[in-house]
Amino acid sequence: MTTSVESSALSGKCVALAVTGSIAAYKAVEVARLCIKAGATVLPLMTTSSTRFVGPITLAGICGQAVAMDMWDASFSGEMHVSIAARADVLAIVPATADLIARLAQGRADDLVTATALCARGPVLVAPAMHPRMWDHPATQRNVAELRQQGRIAFCGPVVGPVASGENGMGRMQEPSVIVQAIAALLAPPRDLEGVRIVVTAGPTHEPIDPVRYIGNRSSGKMGFAIAARARARGARVDLVSGPVAQETPGGVVRHDVETAEDMKNVLSAILRDDLSGADAIVMAAAVADYRPVVCSTEKIKKTEGDVMPLALTHNPDLIAEIGARRSSARPVLVAFALETGDDAHVIDYAKKKLAAKKVDFVVANAAHESLGRHTNRVAIVSADSASPFELASKEDLADRILDQIAERLVAQP
Repeated sequence: MTTSVESSALSGKCVALAVTGSIAAYKAVEVARLCIKAGATVLPLMTTSSTRFVGPITLAGICGQAVAMDMWDASFSGEMHVSIAARADVLAIVPATADLIARLAQGRADDLVTATALCARGPVLVAPAMHPRMWDHPATQRNVAELRQQGRIAFCGPVVGPVASGENGMGRMQEPSVIVQAIAALLAPPRDLEGVRIVVTAGPTHEPIDPVRYIGNRSSGKMGFAIAARARARGARVDLVSGPVAQETPGGVVRHDVETAEDMKNVLSAILRDDLSGADAIVMAAAVADYRPVVCSTEKIKKTEGDVMPLALTHNPDLIAEIGARRSSARPVLVAFALETGDDAHVIDYAKKKLAAKKVDFVVANAAHESLGRHTNRVAIVSADSASPFELASKEDLADRILDQIAERLVAQP
């Protein structure tokens, strides 16, 4: 079903719909139908390999437009990719194979689809579809990260589900109705977080023992960086306070690098100010070390005889609890993370206790073995009156879920 929001955003727009060689190609026909139902003109493009899965005549019949396939079509006057890119308000690549994503990341223009993507004047959306092992491969994840860092291409999916081989995992193409919603969202002004000031913390903290050793944790920072990137894409002004990680700074985000919990506290204090007026929302995704050494040696501690080296520890400041205690109004919206071990019921119970103790609006509950260092996460969002079911998705998709909750709270309590 096409909603009024989609109809409003797509009415009178031109969607270039590119189909590549995946067995999910047949679903692109439904994407075309839904876009047309919402009032859009659809310009169909196909790679040669995609015609093994869906016929050009089918797509042309649905769209009422001839299918463009060959950059060197002699019947077309001018440069076909330039012409299509000039006409289209958005380019949607449905489905997008691992090969297509790799070529986009490399800036290739060796067929009509990639050349049109390079020439696009509007946003580009890709809906990945591939076997889960192909999606999880480091090369594919590197290409996806590169495209996200460039900030020119949006992703819709993939999702967890059955794939053509009969196996189940992350790699199934998102459903056509959701893809059309994503296309509409790219064309729908204004962005829902336009002008909102969001502060995000990410990554671990490193608490030094001596010049070469530290106490830390396995946080990669991927979740916090995804939240910062998606918040910026939705119009927010974003300050990202990050512990030591190897993540690229999202475009348009102001990054503050820190090492220790005390460093993070000082930077947050400067951004937020005494009255917390420096932010409309704060997302504490960092995995701050609970303890630090009482004494940090100025020289490397030498190995000594014996099995035990005593190390005295003291509590680090509880950053989110301190902010929660200082808050005197509905703003800033406060979001904490609860990273736990144990089964789902235990993780939810811990999140509810943290919600009350830290005086925050939401807690994102997740289990350590399902989140640290991964490209996906499995989370439940816990508030004072509800707890969502656990959902496994990409960290970018989950970032949007968290930001949806923040946007709703900001509207309800301006």
